[in-house]
Amino acid sequence: MLVSAVLILALAGAYAWMQWSAKQQDNGLAGGNGRIEATEVDIATKYAGRVAEVLVQEGDFVQQGQPLARMQVDSLLAQRREAQAGMDQARQSVAAARAQVALRESEHAAAQAQIVQREADLDAAQRRATRADTLARQGAMPLQELDDDRARVRGLQAAVKAAQAQAQAAQAAIQAARTQVDSAQSAVRAAEATVQRIEADLQDSQLIAPREGRVQLLLAQPGEVLGAGGKVLNLVDLTDVYMSFFLPETVAGRVALGSEVRIVLDAAPQYVIPAQVSFVASTAQFTPKTVETASERQKLMFRVKARIAAQLLRQYREQVKTGLPGMAWVRLDPAQDWPEHLRKTAAP
Repeated sequence: MLVSAVLILALAGAYAWMQWSAKQQDNGLAGGNGRIEATEVDIATKYAGRVAEVLVQEGDFVQQGQPLARMQVDSLLAQRREAQAGMDQARQSVAAARAQVALRESEHAAAQAQIVQREADLDAAQRRATRADTLARQGAMPLQELDDDRARVRGLQAAVKAAQAQAQAAQAAIQAARTQVDSAQSAVRAAEATVQRIEADLQDSQLIAPREGRVQLLLAQPGEVLGAGGKVLNLVDLTDVYMSFFLPETVAGRVALGSEVRIVLDAAPQYVIPAQVSFVASTAQFTPKTVETASERQKLMFRVKARIAAQLLRQYREQVKTGLPGMAWVRLDPAQDWPEHLRKTAAP
């Protein structure tokens, strides 16, 4: 008997609520139950390591960019010193390679000057040999001197070819030295990239708040060793607070983004919190197995999200708490005034 009485009372209460809700819809309002939610962010380490320091406590309010925790970086500091030494060595190799280029260029210039000198000597020897040939035919010069002049010409011709070969070798040496410069410069860029990567790893070892919010949970303590992606703490963004509730498809189709919403929390029914519709699901969240009658189609429910203004949240951030249940009301007719009990009032 007691169970039957409780069941009858529950059915009567549900029927009364449905009648009252339908009456509110007739008055241009639609509502649904929901809970206050907020965007949560897990602050995790990018690489495996030991937690060196946690800089905040649960419940602390933090600003975007504020350091929250630090990981041990002894090995990274050693790697950075090693990379910087390698970068210095690579830069010295560039300087040495450039000095080799300058040396090879001076050798090439000397070889070019040697060619000019040998060619001048050859020209003079050829002129002398021509005159000696004329004098020898006239009998005015011994043939031995003519042979000596001709031998001198051949020797200078060989000297010119040797100087030209030396100049070509010097030119090849210049190209090789320039290649060494390019290789050394590549090594410098690689070393600089290594230093930059380690610097980035050092920056990632300091966990920074990605947004303004409040620390909800500390998930790790100093001294704990975490794997890559290990969570250190959980942050709640108190500027991104909303309530999700469900409306039947006959009502959800009339709700537009930006529609005004009034939220009344069970914990503080005397206060009305203004909000706006920021999301309306495009598909039903739950559907009966068969949809054959109009009454069954009423079971199609769509999720609606009402977001509270960030300015209001910042003003009352000490009072903002997630998980609080309440009721959200949507005004279906913008031209209709809110009823007295849903007029905008000051937040607590």
